[in-house]
Amino acid sequence: MRPATEWELKSMMTALSERGIPVEILGAGTKRGVGRPVAAPVAMTTGAMRGISLYEPSELVMAARAGTPLSQIEVELASRGQMLPFEPIDLGPALGTDAGLQTIGAIFVANISGSRRIAAGAARDYLLGVRGVNGRAEIFKSGGRVMKNVTGYDVARGLAGSWGTLAVLSEVTFKVLPLPDDVLTLVYPDLTEDLAVELMSLALAQPYEVSGTVHLSQALAGRLAHKGLSKEPRSLTAIRLENFTRSISYRKLKLREVLSAYGAPLELELESSLEFWAEVRRLSFMPPNGTHLWRISTTPSAAAPLVAAIRRHMKVEAFYDWSGGLVWLETPATADAGSADIRRAVATHGGHATLIRADEAVRRTVEVFQPLGPAVDRITRGIKQAFDPLRLLNPGRMYATM
Repeated sequence: MRPATEWELKSMMTALSERGIPVEILGAGTKRGVGRPVAAPVAMTTGAMRGISLYEPSELVMAARAGTPLSQIEVELASRGQMLPFEPIDLGPALGTDAGLQTIGAIFVANISGSRRIAAGAARDYLLGVRGVNGRAEIFKSGGRVMKNVTGYDVARGLAGSWGTLAVLSEVTFKVLPLPDDVLTLVYPDLTEDLAVELMSLALAQPYEVSGTVHLSQALAGRLAHKGLSKEPRSLTAIRLENFTRSISYRKLKLREVLSAYGAPLELELESSLEFWAEVRRLSFMPPNGTHLWRISTTPSAAAPLVAAIRRHMKVEAFYDWSGGLVWLETPATADAGSADIRRAVATHGGHATLIRADEAVRRTVEVFQPLGPAVDRITRGIKQAFDPLRLLNPGRMYATM
């Protein structure tokens, strides 16, 4: 099913609702392999609902139909010197599809954010409003075009991270920000994981507007295509500074002084920095090479001990983002994707884990998203009942009974 307008979407959902037919909801399908396999005889894509419906550069606001490719959004924004501040990652290469295909609706439904999230906030923080159709086949609208427009429940942001289980979005309205004039990256080689987290946390604690902090293990760094960094296999810890050139020059010197105990860093200028962070954003160094991929959120101080605890049970490669607050973990392909050991380590050290890449058979048998506690489970079921009482939208994708 491929609705081209909101009314077509409503008509199709009405027909499905009347017959009680479950439906798999897709944008471009690049993240179809995330979550449990959806048990639905029908698939619906928003790919035909395309186009930018509103753009006011002076107000830093854009609205677009849900199926609009992210690449089109970013080209239009870049032409006006603007950007999506939350720097959405592209899971395509990590899931075995091409980069640059994902849609703007899917970005917000999955709440996809990249390295700049630690400084600028998550995707949901920039979502001003949505239009869509829920599981009752009702058209609804939430939010508007400014940040201070919410009284009562903020439904728009509540839909972020629902992975298409509550509604099919037809349009999203969001805030944008100016592009930085310049970018510089300080790269510290050969740090252990605990020292890397220590350095990244220290860098972020300084008043120098760090906008990205990542650490790649030696094996992952060796997979980079970046010409200046892929020559020698060694771990890499990168600190990003953005804004005006004169400001960056001053902040770089001050930051190097603060971090002098960790050695002398390499410096990546504008073009080299953009190349490096583009690779980070695509996760192109974590391809589907017969391994599984986990996304673990935790506190930075717990990140290295958590990975070390998992490493006692299996061989893993780790990519640390958000100073260790987010860990992408590549694990061997096993029958349960290492789920039991990973869940145990997360329970001990704190955080939550999501299985991003695994075979369909594995995703059918393990908890893909973090299991919910009793209170959160009760609230989640209540929200599902309000939006989709017949469980028609992506049934079972996040949790087997929802």
